[in-house]
Amino acid sequence: MEKMSYGTDINDMYHQVGVYVGSILKCAKPADLPMLQSTKFEFVINLQTARALGIEVPSGLVSIGRDRCSPIC
Repeated sequence: MEKMSYGTDINDMYHQVGVYVGSILKCAKPADLPMLQSTKFEFVINLQTARALGIEVPSGLVSIGRDRCSPIC
């Protein structure tokens, strides 16, 4: 189970794909479209796994979290 990850915000990535598809549907040539890089990233900490491994996550990291997820049992 993953404890921590840092990567592209999925919603932002889908938005960028939608912009590309919209441009192509409006007859833009795919080769003429600029290459985009993500501008939004997310940092995820799996607190349940960290606790199970005895890792204490500093409250400063927990407080900057955008979402709180409960495990599905």
